[in-house]
Amino acid sequence: MKKVIMGNHALSYGAMLARVQVISAYPITPQTQVVELLSEMCASKALEAQFIKVESEHSAMAALIGASLAGARTFTATSAHGLTLMHELLHWAAGGRLPIVMGNINRALAPGWNIWADQNDSLSQRDTGWMQFYCANNQEVLDSVIQAYKVAERLYIPAMIILDAFSLSHTYEVVDIPEQSQVDAYLPPFKPAFRLTPDEPHAFGGLTSPDYYFELRYKLQKAMENVPEIIEETGREYEKKFGRYLGAVEAYQVDDADLILVTSGTAGSTAKVAVDKLRKRGLKVGNLRIRLFRPFPFEIVRHYLRRAKKVAVVDRNISYGHHGIFYQETKSALYGFSSVPIFGFIAGLGGRDITPETFEEIIDYTFSHETPEAEIIWIGVKK
Repeated sequence: MKKVIMGNHALSYGAMLARVQVISAYPITPQTQVVELLSEMCASKALEAQFIKVESEHSAMAALIGASLAGARTFTATSAHGLTLMHELLHWAAGGRLPIVMGNINRALAPGWNIWADQNDSLSQRDTGWMQFYCANNQEVLDSVIQAYKVAERLYIPAMIILDAFSLSHTYEVVDIPEQSQVDAYLPPFKPAFRLTPDEPHAFGGLTSPDYYFELRYKLQKAMENVPEIIEETGREYEKKFGRYLGAVEAYQVDDADLILVTSGTAGSTAKVAVDKLRKRGLKVGNLRIRLFRPFPFEIVRHYLRRAKKVAVVDRNISYGHHGIFYQETKSALYGFSSVPIFGFIAGLGGRDITPETFEEIIDYTFSHETPEAEIIWIGVKK
């Protein structure tokens, strides 16, 4: 079935098709429509799930932690300050190895008060132990929810599905909504090896001495290291069933490219328009959109970028006192493997448009300089 739906509702339909059993959420712009539609689905019995209304995002994650411990498939959605309020419990979910899936609508953090797209909310949670998937269109949003459960429940790692505020969350696109029976065949019910039940008592999340804590973190890291390979495996399986491939990256026109852009989110789709235009001018340009940010797909990124003559990373975020965050990650991936010059650009903070012309400016700058003139090259700043 094909429907014209907004990005927020693509999250809702993804959760419904995954047959989530417990939803707990608190509304925040620009996320609210996600849980509004899910509450309607629960009320109408289109989705057989418990919808828990809570007083804050901190409580929403706390409720899901309990439900996941009991063996339920769980879902929530949030944005910006709601996500940062969850910060403590994100560590509890990951450290407890609970495969919770959450949608996050990228929104700038105040002050100044801003409700438009900016990646600092999700990227400031990058060390909590959650997988992070950055989406470029509404179809990918729906598909990523289903795939995220497949990977999360196999490795017992929580996952975050991330989309840009308004430019994706409130934008309507045609989305192919799979048949429930097809999704059921791809994603079986969640049956954890251990769960909270009086029939077989276990303790969860208790005090852990230095004799064991180190090994718990080691095991979480080793599980994370398996994610890129499993993403490729589950992505190919998804392609066979639904005709759409879900990998760690999307590589576009990169095989013969002299200059490769590194992008994420909706900017990755816009970059493809600029690439096509500049290819007609004879410029060998490509685009590598990072879909899986945590864990970072080091080997895949190296594979595509090491042959380029120049790399231009475009960030819609900033690590204050350092650089753009995708720029940091890309440099670390290539360190010791390639001497290709890497240019770090920051654009679009607070929801400012990133247009094809923005990418043309970035490409022209990169081609005209042998090395970057600064660690951060600001695009579109009003001076």
